[in-house]
Amino acid sequence: MPAFDPVRDAVLNSPLTPSQSLAFLKSPPTSSLPLAPSSHPSTPQTPPRTLPAQSRRPTDLAALLNADPTPRTSTINQLLRKDAEAAPAPARKTIKYSPRNRISPPDTVLKPMSQAEMNMYRSYQGKGAAQLLKRKRSPDPEPIPDQPPAKRLAGDVGVVVDHYNTRPDVGVAQRETSPIIGLKSFNNWVKSVLISRFAHPALTTSKLVGRARGRGPPPRGRVLDMGCGKGGDLTKWGKARAAEVLAVDIAAVSVDQARSRWQTMGGNKFDATFAALDCYTEPLSKAFSPAKLAKPFDVVSMQFCMHYAFESIQKARCMLENVSKWLRPGGTFIGTIPNADQLLENLAGVSPDAPDLTFGNDVYKIRFEDRTHTPLFGHKYWFYLQDAVENVPEYVVKWDNFVQMAAEYGLHVVYKEEFHDVFSEHREHAEFGPLMVKMKVVDANGESAMDEDQWEAANIYIAFAFEKR
Repeated sequence: MPAFDPVRDAVLNSPLTPSQSLAFLKSPPTSSLPLAPSSHPSTPQTPPRTLPAQSRRPTDLAALLNADPTPRTSTINQLLRKDAEAAPAPARKTIKYSPRNRISPPDTVLKPMSQAEMNMYRSYQGKGAAQLLKRKRSPDPEPIPDQPPAKRLAGDVGVVVDHYNTRPDVGVAQRETSPIIGLKSFNNWVKSVLISRFAHPALTTSKLVGRARGRGPPPRGRVLDMGCGKGGDLTKWGKARAAEVLAVDIAAVSVDQARSRWQTMGGNKFDATFAALDCYTEPLSKAFSPAKLAKPFDVVSMQFCMHYAFESIQKARCMLENVSKWLRPGGTFIGTIPNADQLLENLAGVSPDAPDLTFGNDVYKIRFEDRTHTPLFGHKYWFYLQDAVENVPEYVVKWDNFVQMAAEYGLHVVYKEEFHDVFSEHREHAEFGPLMVKMKVVDANGESAMDEDQWEAANIYIAFAFEKR
C-alpha cells in the first residue's frame, strides 16, 4: 500500500465534480503533475500520476481563500463597451492570507457590544459635534405677551393644525393663479356681504370709538375673529372701519402669518392683538389679558371653521361660551358652515355598490366613514378642496341642533341662506352687485370666473347671522 501523502491525497480527492473524479481515475494521462516524494526512506517511490488540466482544483490555502474559481465574463468597463465580449477579463491579483499580520486581537472579532456601548453610539455625535454644542447659543426670542406657549396636538385636531400650519401664505399675485380663484373670490364676496349687512351695523352702534384715520367717520367697535387663519379677513375689517380686532386661531404658524399681514396693512389699519388658542377646549381668558376682555365685543366672526367644534358636545359648548360670554347684548355673531342637509342627502345618494362613501367632483371631494350612524356630534367626514384643503377631518353641523344650543347662550338666529341664495339675493344689489365685479367674481359682462365644479363646491355652504339678546 502506498505511503500516506497528504498533498497527493488532497489532489486525488478534490476534483471539481464527482463526474470529473471518475474521469480522472479512468482516463489516460494528459498532463504531468509530479507528486512530492514520500519522506519515509524505505517506501518505494510511486510512479507519478497525471491530472486532467481542466479538472484540477488548487489546494494551496492562499489560492482557496483568495482565488475566484469562476472565471469572470465581464467588468463594468466591458459592459459599457460595444466589444465587451471580445475584451479579455483583467487578471486578478492574488493576496496571500497572512494571519501573522492581524491588526486586532483575535478575541475582539465578532465580540458583541455591551449595553453601555450601544447606548453611547446610539447618541454619539463625534468630537466636532460635541465642540459645537459647547458654543454659546443666541438667546431665544422673547415670548409674545398674553400668548400661551404652543403645544403639540394629537388626533383629528393635530391633523387639522398641521395642515393649516404647513400651508404656505402666498402673496396676492400668486393667489390670482390658483386653479380655483373664482371659487375663492366668490367665498370672499359672501363674507363681505355678511360683514356689510350684519357686522357693520353692530360696529357703528358700538360705544367704543377709536382714533380717527383719514377721511370718514372714526372707527368704532371691537371684533373677535375666532379661527382667523392667516388673516384673510383683516382687510374686510379695515373696510368695515372696526376700531379693534382680537384674532385667535388654533394654528400658531397661521397666527404669526396673520400678524405679519396686519403689520403690512395700509391706511385702514386698526388696533389688533393675535393669539394661538384652541377656542373649542379653552376659554379666551387663557389667551388674552383681563384688560383685553374688559370691554365686550360688538361682532364675533367664525368663517369656515365652526364645524370643527362639533366633534363633541363639550367642544361645541365651549365654543358657544367663548362667543356669547364676551359679546355685548345686541352684538352680532356671523359665520359660514357646511350645509348638513345637503351633505347627508349626497351621502344617501351614494350607490350601495360604490367602493367607499365618497362624492364630489374634480374640485372637491367628501368621504364619509359610515352611512347609517348619524350622531348629533362627532359625525365625521373627510374633506378635500383643490388648492386649499388636503383631506382633513370635519364634522357635520346639524342646523336645528345648533340653533337650539345657541339659544341656550342667548344667541338667536336672524339670517340663514345657502350660498347660491346669497348670490341670487344680492347680485342686483346697488352695492354688492358692483362689488362682485370689483372682487372678480364676475367680469364686466357678468360672466362668472367659476366653472360648474367650483360652483357646486361653493354651494355646500350656508351663511348665518345670530344676535345676542
